[in-house]
Amino acid sequence: MKVASMISAGAMAVLLSTTAWGLDTYKVDPAHTSIGFAIDHMVINTVHGRFRQFDGSINVDPANGNALKEATATIQAKSIDTDITRRDDHLRSADFFDVEKFPTIAFEANEVRKQGNDQVLVGKLTMHGVTQEFSLPFKLKGPINAMGGTRLALAVNAKLNRKDYGLTWNKVLDAGGLAVGEVVTIQIDAEFVKETGERK
Repeated sequence: MKVASMISAGAMAVLLSTTAWGLDTYKVDPAHTSIGFAIDHMVINTVHGRFRQFDGSINVDPANGNALKEATATIQAKSIDTDITRRDDHLRSADFFDVEKFPTIAFEANEVRKQGNDQVLVGKLTMHGVTQEFSLPFKLKGPINAMGGTRLALAVNAKLNRKDYGLTWNKVLDAGGLAVGEVVTIQIDAEFVKETGERK
């Protein structure tokens, strides 16, 4: 029985290794990628912003229709941009992202789940020193051969509560309601280029 268990475990390890080595890696193309967000302002309006500096990659299974298997991303928190310098400086301060203490926002995932008709990338999001499980509904498009490489596109629309990550600053308005909303809408339109080296 012990020998059989060892053989079974060894076979599983070989299978997992073979699967991992069959994945193709695609690196993000910053010139054709946007990481944006939107949040309520003064109850009646919505402020939009983006992060300008980031890196990331995805791993897909070419033997399974380029199914998404893994993803990583790192965002430089100081690169936040809402087109208003004073507001951006406030967002970089200890009231919000505290970029001197927490310079990056990171996401790492290696699981895809089905939620109804949607696919959801499940992983760990680390922001403002807090790490929690986070799900990103996504659509993967491509591949297409263009601009000297093979490309895939990833579209993400998700929501998160900033208070879950310790981003709690706010003010109560005289007329009622909060100056800054708590739920953030995330919109990512990312383009990735296939690495030409060995598969993972």
